[in-house]
Amino acid sequence: MNEKFLHLTVHPFKLRFYLLKNLPSAFFSGIRVRYVDGEKSLVTIPYKWFSRNPFGSTYFACLSMAAEMSTGILAMGHSYGLNPPISMLVVKMEATFSKKAKGITSFTCDEGKRIALAIKETLSSGKSTSVTVRAVGNNEENEGVADFYFTWSFKVKEQKAVKK
Repeated sequence: MNEKFLHLTVHPFKLRFYLLKNLPSAFFSGIRVRYVDGEKSLVTIPYKWFSRNPFGSTYFACLSMAAEMSTGILAMGHSYGLNPPISMLVVKMEATFSKKAKGITSFTCDEGKRIALAIKETLSSGKSTSVTVRAVGNNEENEGVADFYFTWSFKVKEQKAVKK
């Protein structure tokens, strides 16, 4: 994983500014990246006014956003600064909800190695590659709240011709 990227993710001001600029709904929902390395990430979402639903729990879209961030930050970290650059896109998502999320929900993804291998395959073959990874959501009592599966697609970005 790119060290410069890791530095950006652990710097609270830089990451929050990035969220405000590029993912304002994540910023206002209170999503926080608590941990990230080449293999694993931990992302939290609180139950608060902006992220709640009328049923007394965290809105499923906010849970989805935090779960996706736990997988996406690994994909971004492994593709950051590559030449040629890699584009990434979620092409499928599946979720199972097992319990109401009433407090802080933590999403863990420990599939960074599989993401890195898919990106490496994309770089070596030049062809689009997909990988499905899991994000597990637990409440503050470490009880399962939700399981998410995201299928990420990676491909080499087309280089624009330079005019002379």
